[in-house]
Amino acid sequence: MIRFAIIGTNWITEEFIHAARETGEFDLTAVYSRTEEKAAEFAQKFEISHRYTDLDAFVQSKEFDAVYIASPNSLHAEYAIHCMNHGKHVICEKPAASNTAELTAMVEAARSNQVVFMEALKSTLMPNFKVIQDNLHKLGKVRRYFASYCQYSSRYDAYKQGTVLNAFNPIFSNGSIMDLGIYCIYPLAVLFGAPDRIKANGVLLESGVDGEGSLLLGYKEMDAVIMHSKISSSYLPTEIQGENATMVIDKINQPEKVEIRYRDGSVEVLTQEQHARTMRYEAEEFIRLIHNGTLESETNSHANSLITVGILDEARKQMGLVFPADQK
Repeated sequence: MIRFAIIGTNWITEEFIHAARETGEFDLTAVYSRTEEKAAEFAQKFEISHRYTDLDAFVQSKEFDAVYIASPNSLHAEYAIHCMNHGKHVICEKPAASNTAELTAMVEAARSNQVVFMEALKSTLMPNFKVIQDNLHKLGKVRRYFASYCQYSSRYDAYKQGTVLNAFNPIFSNGSIMDLGIYCIYPLAVLFGAPDRIKANGVLLESGVDGEGSLLLGYKEMDAVIMHSKISSSYLPTEIQGENATMVIDKINQPEKVEIRYRDGSVEVLTQEQHARTMRYEAEEFIRLIHNGTLESETNSHANSLITVGILDEARKQMGLVFPADQK
């Protein structure tokens, strides 16, 4: 049983708690929030014994050994490094950092303190992503990776009425590529590593974040095409196209159906059954690492997270998208 604390009192935190409790290895003992009201409300809702509004008191607490961080993106690095410098293991919601500089500092803190640090990108730890990895060889030489995650945000309606919520606020290192594009980019990093070339375009909103965008990434013998949006929706599946066959994945952000379509017209269904609470897999991975004394995940590794944030950085640079966190 691992004693956990949480930072961030929002819906994604609630999903993580429900999913992590299913593992039977998750003991939630503490919560940190910047306001007493939120801390008290969350503590009561989830029967959490200890609540904190002072960060220094929180990280020095002896009541927990690991932390799940789901605060606004721009606060991830500060909170994670502070926790790791006090010996706490950290699983940090995606994107783990605003930029490469922050993520590099987080990885250095994990290594110097000999604690587990993992980016909480759930899709690459799900069984249906494992079958993608295990069956990729059947495609022959891979020539193209195409991924799309475009989902109209309900918060965009508020934005159009003049209310800029966190999702469209650059202060919190948010926007389309950070929120949705990463779901297309991280699997690419896991499967194929870092690209040789990056071309990126996007639509910048007046608030200072991107509403949508696209990337073209070049490798030695293949390319990758990525579309992301928070101001429009797409219903296209993801494809990995090889010379012998094409793998079709229904949703790259949460793969539930995977099949291979061969040139002769035959179809091989690879779909695996999965838990309904899909965040359970990231919780299981993180807890396993702690129990085994392994400091990073093979899949959601430090290297793959750094490749991903490097792509995000270059894409934002080409779009002219700068966060306040970049100027620290």
